[in-house]
Amino acid sequence: MIYKLKLYWRLVRLDKPIGILLLLWPTLWALFAAANGLPHAHILFVFILGTVLMRSAGCAVNDYFDRDVDLHVQRTQGRVLATRAIAPREALYVAAILGLISLGLVMTTNPLTILLACIAAFLAVTYPLFKRFFAIPQAYLGIAFGFGIPMGFAAIQDSIPLVAWLFLLANIFWAIAYDTEYAMVDRDDDMRLGVKSSAITFGRYDVLVVAFCYGMTLLLLGVAGDWLGYGWMFFSALSIAALIAVKHIQWIRGRDRQACFKAFLHNTWIGATVFVGIALEVLS
Repeated sequence: MIYKLKLYWRLVRLDKPIGILLLLWPTLWALFAAANGLPHAHILFVFILGTVLMRSAGCAVNDYFDRDVDLHVQRTQGRVLATRAIAPREALYVAAILGLISLGLVMTTNPLTILLACIAAFLAVTYPLFKRFFAIPQAYLGIAFGFGIPMGFAAIQDSIPLVAWLFLLANIFWAIAYDTEYAMVDRDDDMRLGVKSSAITFGRYDVLVVAFCYGMTLLLLGVAGDWLGYGWMFFSALSIAALIAVKHIQWIRGRDRQACFKAFLHNTWIGATVFVGIALEVLS
């Protein structure tokens, strides 16, 4: 039993929390911005735990669809479904259980948030399929990973103001940037297997496009911050985030696999820095 639980732990990638963090930071941006202060403890609990559960369920679904592809990709060939350490149906059972728990959490919020949660679940389940035909699946990932933003505003304000969509659009550009860095690690394998990715689509312009997406992320966040009346603390945080992004561009210029993966992992500090800027503005 303990051995099986360890396999499930690896299936949902709780041993690799970067995905949780990249999903959590935009959600926290939205919650603190929507509350204009510290959100209610119940809302924080629902969204933080829901983020962990839904990212975990998403990993199980992703690996279910990719189980035959992962075996032929250097970075993913050791995943538990690729090696058949667990049966494919077990991944679906795990995803379903985690999804039901998440549904129970979101049912304690309002009807608008529940509706948005259904859309978020659809996005999470369908994302793996987009890699089969969509040239830039990272854009779809940005919507899926950022859907906690409109949900957060809905849970607190029972509406979705325009600024929430600005945050979401910023997150889409950010996801394209960091997930292109991630895709650059697998580019050779993906090309051989016929899997779509932004790293393949952008080709030799990949670094330039990543830089552009970072710039658009910061620009849109700046517009959102100005809309909300934020001051020097938020914009100082954006400046620090910009310096981090510049460092990432320096790392990936040589397109070395290890350097690209390092840049991808380091994106949590961009999300955290933006969150600190928002938190300082609304809590001060």
